[in-house]
Amino acid sequence: MSEQVSFVGAGPGASDLITIRGARLLRHADVVIYAGSLVDRELVRRYAANASVYDSAGMTLDEVMNVIMDAVPAGKSVVRLHTGDPSIYGAIQEQMEALDRLGVAYRVVPGVTSAFAAAAALKQELTLPEVSQTVIFTRMEGRTPVPERENLGRIAGIGATLVIYLSVGMIDRVVEELLTGAYTPATAAAVVCRASWEDELIVEGTLADIAAKIREAGIERQALIIVGDVLAARREGLKARSQLYDDGFSHGFRGSAVA
Repeated sequence: MSEQVSFVGAGPGASDLITIRGARLLRHADVVIYAGSLVDRELVRRYAANASVYDSAGMTLDEVMNVIMDAVPAGKSVVRLHTGDPSIYGAIQEQMEALDRLGVAYRVVPGVTSAFAAAAALKQELTLPEVSQTVIFTRMEGRTPVPERENLGRIAGIGATLVIYLSVGMIDRVVEELLTGAYTPATAAAVVCRASWEDELIVEGTLADIAAKIREAGIERQALIIVGDVLAARREGLKARSQLYDDGFSHGFRGSAVA
């Protein structure tokens, strides 16, 4: 059964950060339903000029599904365009579940999540030898509950690099929770607002001052918080280099240069 419905990751914002596969599906789409609150309308104009376009920002799940199910029996191809990568806070599972019940085939096309666009904006590697080898994507509990075992204070006990979504409006609570874990007021932190957009804004600091800095910058939404010792590497230097390119380290593609 061929897939008439495609869930496509639009990328973090910039219209040229969509994947080639995603852009191709958009160009051939008859119907596009896009998350207008976060997806740049220019991306839809550029790649889907001839499609019927629906902005899902003001739609319910039932309304979205009605648009899809009006298109499918008519043989039309549908692109459901989600911000970033649809697998992270994308709310696609409920849509796929509905399509499964209806016997409608679909595909999922990954995208660039804003976490990686933010790291690129900071020119920062999120994993560094002897600093952190773990990256955790998480969020504060708000209107959407978070399982107790994933409470931010508990996660903070790990001391890994944290990428915190959907929480910048609760920055004081975020800092309070993080300081109950492995982090200290001196731990480096950064906030990237609208990563990859033309009006991208970066605020850097520590857990001691990041809340005040983002209030001063007027950032209230559409921003990621990144916390961890990796962020201090540009200021303090690397603790260790990767073994991958070390001349004394051999692997399946290169022998050691050191006798």
